[in-house]
Amino acid sequence: MIIVEHPESHAGRGWRLGRVVVHVTLAVVCLFYLLPLYVMVVTALKPMAEIRAGHLLALPAAPTLAPWAAAWSTACTGLSCDGLAPGFWNSVRILVPSVLLSVAIASLNGYVLAFWRMRGSQVLFAVLIFGAFIPYQVLLYPMVMLLRGLGIYGDLTGLVLVHVLLGLPILTLLFRNFFAGLPPDLIHAARIDGAGFWGVFLRVLMPLSAPVCAVALMLQVTGIWNDFLFGIVFARPETYPMTVQLNNIVNATQGVRLYNVDMAATLLTGLVPLMVYVVAGRLFLRGLLSGAVRG
Repeated sequence: MIIVEHPESHAGRGWRLGRVVVHVTLAVVCLFYLLPLYVMVVTALKPMAEIRAGHLLALPAAPTLAPWAAAWSTACTGLSCDGLAPGFWNSVRILVPSVLLSVAIASLNGYVLAFWRMRGSQVLFAVLIFGAFIPYQVLLYPMVMLLRGLGIYGDLTGLVLVHVLLGLPILTLLFRNFFAGLPPDLIHAARIDGAGFWGVFLRVLMPLSAPVCAVALMLQVTGIWNDFLFGIVFARPETYPMTVQLNNIVNATQGVRLYNVDMAATLLTGLVPLMVYVVAGRLFLRGLLSGAVRG
């Protein structure tokens, strides 16, 4: 008796094989990214005696939070030994006004460019988009001269201004594309009901823009909190952000290098962007899917 195998059975086996390959690949990629994080966490929980034993992947036999406390309050960042705490509060004072101002101004820019076409608006939009592709290193010297002229070089106010100005191009693009994708009848109905410029913006568009606001917020939080270049160029030692303090802790160690303190300091520095992604991750995906990054 001759058994003829149905062609769909080959397709089914091929589909299952493809799923296995995809899942194995994803597992390998996850391990590739999670292994360094695992090493950092277990190293930050080990006393130096265990680290010197050389068991890199082993779980801590006697977990301790002393390295975390040292990284926060007593690790030396050059001449001072105050840990990351001063840098953390400097980063907070830079982050909050920078994010609020950049998102507020960019949303207003996007609203104007999407619905209130004025003479030269297309040229202005092109200049803003061009600004998103200028390398930051090219802008360092002009920004230093500008901040010196304003008398805020080395001050936290100067860093806030730098982050707001450099965040506007990409955020304006996000808001403009999001607003342009909304139904025009929505704006016309609001105008018929008597809403003016600010009424349409504050009462109609902003309540609808939570997803794109989440995208803008996460982009700014990640970029500003993780910034090192502007922090070391435009700040003084007493106003250094957390990333610069982390660099000083890792590179200013003399004598025995405390790897557990270095790892704990690195993890503490990355907690804020991680928490933002955990809290606002769903809104971030909604913003992407709703057209926030359409060209």
